[in-house]
Formats: sequence, structure tokens, C-alpha cells
Amino acid sequence: MLPFAFHVTKGKLHEQNLSNAPPKNLNKNSGSSLGENLGKKLAPGDKAPDFVLPDAAGARISLASFAGKKLVLYFYPKDDTSGCTKEAIDFNGLRGEFKKAGAAILGVSPDPVASHARFKAKHKLELALASDESKAMLEAYGVWVEKSMYGRKYMGVERTTFLIGTGGQIAMVWNKVSVPGHAEAVLAAVKAH
Repeated sequence: MLPFAFHVTKGKLHEQNLSNAPPKNLNKNSGSSLGENLGKKLAPGDKAPDFVLPDAAGARISLASFAGKKLVLYFYPKDDTSGCTKEAIDFNGLRGEFKKAGAAILGVSPDPVASHARFKAKHKLELALASDESKAMLEAYGVWVEKSMYGRKYMGVERTTFLIGTGGQIAMVWNKVSVPGHAEAVLAAVKAH
């Protein structure tokens, strides 16, 4: 049994320690639970950490929801900002091509469920978006990082995309993504795997 359980109540993700002992291997990628990857950048060949999050409608979405499919899991900083909007529109526009290649797309940010719903409606997005307000999944995937702007340091999402194979292993990682041409590059990789 994993040392943590995650559940969603009223759109919020909650973590519950199921043992009296602190979790082991916090900085190792020996398993697939969220807490085991803190502080580690994931790489091809690593097992993708499991997750359970609310989607834009408040329904539960998890890694298991995509069993048997390739998953393009992209992390972005904030709904309705220029780069994040362009990235979402690009992935959304190629949705049919990804589906033909056997892949689903999931975007994740720390924005609340209501923000995702507005973002999807405003830009007519049909791809899945999940909310990680607790940042547990963002940390597990190594994308909640210290950033710096104008000399001020703060924590934020590093724009990153993972291609997860049908067996739950990470096949490819794109770190510090530059949006122009990115969705097309990911699609080419999906077709090649």
C-alpha cells in the first residue's frame, strides 16, 4: 500500500498520510506515488507519478483515466495568459491528429477549476484541463520551481511537457518549453513512439 492517498473534495485535492511513518524515498523515483518524486526532475524511462485531480468540470481525472493510451501531459503557468493560451489553442487544434496517433492530451496548472472552465469556454477548448491548486502533482513532476523576474524570486510552474507511453513510463520530456511549434513537435514524437 502506498504511504499517501489523494482525494478530491469540492474541487480541492487533499493528501492523507496512511501510515505513522514519514514517506520513504522522497527524492527517488522508485514508485509512482506523488510524494516519491519531490525535488527530482523526471526523465525518459521513469515511471510517471500517479495523480487524481479535478478537471475543468470538477470531475475526477487520474493517470489511470488514460490507461492503454499515450498521454501528452503538459504543464503551464496560468490560464488566459498569452503563452498559455497559444499553447492550449495549438494542442486543441491538433487534437484529432493526436487521437489518430493514439494519444490523449491533458493540460495542468495550479489555477482553480472555475478558472479552467472559463478558459475552456472563452477559447472553445475541447482538450482536458486539470487543476492542481495544492501543487502536489506539480512538485511530483518537478515542474513547481523557483523562478526569477526582475530580481524577484518566486515559485511557479516551469512550462514542461511529458509524453507518457501506454505502460505509464515517461517516453520524452520537453523542459522550459518555447510555445511556437511545440504542439507540432510533440505530435511528431507521438507518431514516432
